[in-house]
Amino acid sequence: MVIFAYYWCYLVAFLFGSINGENIHYGTPRNPCAADRVPGGSSSGSAVAVGALLVDFSIGTDTGGSVRVPASYCGIFGFRPSHGIISTSGVIPMAQSFDTVGWFARDPTILSRVGRVLLRMPELVPVKPSSIIIAEDCFQLSSIPYDLVNRVVIKAVEKLYGGNVLKHEILGEYVKANVPSLNHFLTQENTDQLYNIPSLAALSSAMRLLQRFEFKNNHAEWVSEVKPDLGPGISERVADALKTTGEGIDICHSIKGELRDALTALLGDLGVLVIPTVPGPPPKLQTNASELEIFRARAFSLLSIVGVSGFCQVNIPLKMYNNLPLSISLVAGHGADGFLLQLVESLSGKIKEEEITQSKA
Repeated sequence: MVIFAYYWCYLVAFLFGSINGENIHYGTPRNPCAADRVPGGSSSGSAVAVGALLVDFSIGTDTGGSVRVPASYCGIFGFRPSHGIISTSGVIPMAQSFDTVGWFARDPTILSRVGRVLLRMPELVPVKPSSIIIAEDCFQLSSIPYDLVNRVVIKAVEKLYGGNVLKHEILGEYVKANVPSLNHFLTQENTDQLYNIPSLAALSSAMRLLQRFEFKNNHAEWVSEVKPDLGPGISERVADALKTTGEGIDICHSIKGELRDALTALLGDLGVLVIPTVPGPPPKLQTNASELEIFRARAFSLLSIVGVSGFCQVNIPLKMYNNLPLSISLVAGHGADGFLLQLVESLSGKIKEEEITQSKA
């Protein structure tokens, strides 16, 4: 019962507004990169165990970002697989249109070895990507200087694969033009967010609505009977979720299909999208929620790209910036998990070499 309560508190906290990993009931795992910063999301305990050198790898669940965010905050690799490619049998469902089982590692080789087991894949053969697309507008959401990240990543790509594979895209405009059902969520509120990308803010709104609806279907009876002791703010969000109706749910499913088709057309079989995992370094512990509103909105806009499409995504840690962890993400098409794992093994080593080279310059 204690294990279930611990898992429940983290799960609910993440889905309904927290990507911090703070827990008033059982304590907050200590971020091994920055003790005064949050560890991130519901699988933060798993990420902390890897980052603190306690284990070589660990697993976690990712519905809205619970592997990707802790991996970024704790300075390690984190892999969210294509939706549905790894069985979630035995996992308490949160929102089954988004639930995945992912994993963490400090080393890209270990990350790949674990992936081959979980994905039941043979030895991976290196394959050159057809394109590596930098989502320029997404990097404008990050507080980390754009050139600081991309001069390392771009140089590494050029040295490994040649400059002809590099492309640039304004992802928000591409999504807006190719996901027509998203117009339903392009409200004045999302459009007026000067600090965000309207189409991705709308994508986040659609994702959150479907998550709340599925959460209600999965857990409304349990919440009503058990009446769990939820933390501040969480109980109100759960109550709101239990009021969710079926209005707009069909549109959410249409958006999922349209986005998958659009991104498949953009990336092809061997293309990769480069985005920030999160909008910046981990926030300080016990930061007031209102102060994090813009950060959270940007984070969920970025996280919804893979959440809604069902594609696979890997967090790649970079060097520390102002003594805080920094990372990027690579995104590949649904079912391209093996290709993405192989790419991480090849590219991450070259990125490290480039970081060392530039630090000596």
